[in-house]
Order: sequence, then C-alpha cells, then structure tokens
Amino acid sequence: MRALTWQGRENVSVENVPDPIIEQPNDAIIQVTSTAICGSDLHLYTVLGPFLSPGDVLGHETMGTVVETGPEAGDLEVGDRVVVPFNISCGTCWMCSRGLFAQCETTQVTEFGKGASLFGYTELYGSVPGGQAELLRVPQAQFGPIKVPEGVDDERYLFLSDVLPTAWQAFMWADVPEDGTLAVFGLGPIGQMTARIGKLYGARVIGVDNVPERLDLARQWEVEVVDTSSVDDVPQAILDLTGGRGADGTVDAVGMEAHGSPLSEAAIGLVGHLPDALAKPVTDRLAVDRLKALTDCIKSVRRGGTVSVSGVYGGEVDPMPMMEMFDRGITMRLGQCHVKRWTDDIIKVLDKDSDVLGVETFATHRLPLDEAPAAYEMFQEKRDGCIKVVLKP
Repeated sequence: MRALTWQGRENVSVENVPDPIIEQPNDAIIQVTSTAICGSDLHLYTVLGPFLSPGDVLGHETMGTVVETGPEAGDLEVGDRVVVPFNISCGTCWMCSRGLFAQCETTQVTEFGKGASLFGYTELYGSVPGGQAELLRVPQAQFGPIKVPEGVDDERYLFLSDVLPTAWQAFMWADVPEDGTLAVFGLGPIGQMTARIGKLYGARVIGVDNVPERLDLARQWEVEVVDTSSVDDVPQAILDLTGGRGADGTVDAVGMEAHGSPLSEAAIGLVGHLPDALAKPVTDRLAVDRLKALTDCIKSVRRGGTVSVSGVYGGEVDPMPMMEMFDRGITMRLGQCHVKRWTDDIIKVLDKDSDVLGVETFATHRLPLDEAPAAYEMFQEKRDGCIKVVLKP
C-alpha cells in the first residue's frame, strides 16, 4: 500500500509499505477514505523526530470502511463505515471505566511512562502505524471505531477522530459559565473549532492569533479577535476587553511551539539537530517548551478562572509563574483528549440537518495522498491560507 512515512527532520515521503494484517483477535483493518493532517503532526515534523524511525507511518485523523475483522472485534463488520479515534483504548480497564480513555491501562506505553497508545505518534506512544495511508490496522476494534451513516460526506464525521472531541474537551474544561467569556489562544484547527463550540454554547469568544486568514475565518463566526502582531501585551488586551477582570476561561490551543519565546526556540532547535542517542535523554528529562501562549493564557484568565490546555507540550523543566497562579486561584485542566467521552454529545450536533459547526467546509485544502509531503510544508509555513488539510488516499 501507499503511505506517508517519516524519513527525517522536515522530511516525509509517500512510499510503498507492507499492507497491515490482523495481529490480535480484536484488530480490524480499514480502507482509508479520508485522513487529515493535524497540528500536532507538525511536532513530529520537527521537535519529536528523535523518537521516530525512518519509515514510520504518520497520521491519526482517519476514517474509512472496514475490510477485515478479527474474531474479537465486537459488533464491527466488514463494510461498516467508521471514524477511528486518535487514542487507542480498550473501554473496560480501570481508567476507561472512569472515562479517562487517553490513559487506558491496556494500551499505556509504560516503557516511557506515557498514557494510551496513539496512532502514528512516535515510540513514546507505541509506534503504532498511522492512518495517512491506504489501509490502517485498528487495535482494540471492539471499542474504538465509531460507526457513522452511509450516504453522508466524509467530512461531516471525519473530525470526530480528533479535532471535534479535542475542541469539545477544551471548551468543557475551560468551565465557562453561561454568558461568560472564553479566550482561545491559537486559531488553528483546534482553536477555530473550540471558538465555534463556545459560540454554540452562548459564550462570548475572543480569539488570539497573528495569521490573517485565521483571524478572518474566526471573524466569520462572530469571534472577536486579538491580532498578536499588532498588540504588544496580549493579556492586557484581554483585560481591556473584559472590563479589567479577564476571561472566565482561556484555552491554549497552541502548545509547545508557540511563537514569542526566542530562547526556548533556540534550545528546541539545537536539540532537534543532535544525534538521536543524545537528543532522546535531553528531550525526555531536560526539554523545554515555548511557553508564550500558555503564560498569556494564565495571565488573561480572571481570578478563580480556568485555563484549559489542549495544545501538546513535551517539556520537563518548564518555568511556570507559580506565584501568580497561586495568588489568583486559577484552575488548570490539561491532557490528551478522551475522545469517546464526548462522542455521543458531538454526534447529536453533527446529525442535525444544518451544519452548525461548519465541519463540511472546515478543510481549506483537499489533496491526494501523494501530495502529503508538500501539504506538510505548506501547513507548517501557514502558506496559501492553509488551516486544515484533508488527504484522499
């Protein structure tokens, strides 16, 4: 089959790789019909390269048709149309029984002290081949895949794999009261969808970014915007917009590679060029992140408010403004999305006749799989108005 593979720092290519096979009784194989590039895939493109091997298949936003099942794949049948959550969970362990699917004890990568395995996301998360390919092996198929109706465009449901539940969790965890104010930092795919969900729930939403196309798209959804390229002090701008109090909840939808942290950026760049044998322990024990977005989230939330972190972080020695966090009594909630915890609520919205979240027009680029390398470069450089790429194998 053809698949998008990692070959080195900022180097991915579509190659012929072996077709996946049923390896465990609860596996399934799907023929991929749509797969998307996620903002966190760009961390693999640069920062997290030491934990990848040439030939690793990337991608964790996938849907398709079941073509083979193991004998313990539950009620999944050949021909079913499914969306595959990005985290791999069993649904029955101690963590899963409490809705903490991203911490599934059955698929935890204990060797590295990490949570549930993820598709296409480094040895830290199980080295499970990803879905930017023609075929995908789905472990724990008795629980993970989400069946969706026939006769509806893929993009009505594709984003159930990651974007929608991650944005849903980001909003829910921000704990914004009815008629409250939400500030979303980073208006990439997760930030855009978080803003739309906030509007759906009646919140006042302020979006923060510096890319003109992202700001314009947010404005189309009646989101107030703060352009960081023209504002020296973003938290002060948020305070000014909220009568000096701050937002009830803030969402960091940026993560480890936020702009505005030059020293951290230099350190991350240096580690990225070290040999893997040196880069791995440095990244695992001494890594730092670019924290500009996170610290701005902390400084922009009101006293007693909540900071919700959906952006991916990988640092171990990041400095945090603890005195300010303590004095202002803020709450922080963060972590990988527990996808299936939110699925039923989201499907109720998607099944409405009107596309209230704009999922069917969300992708800015739809490309064949063979153009994935150029799409990664375009997405990283934010060229051509690129906000979301969907690949068609």
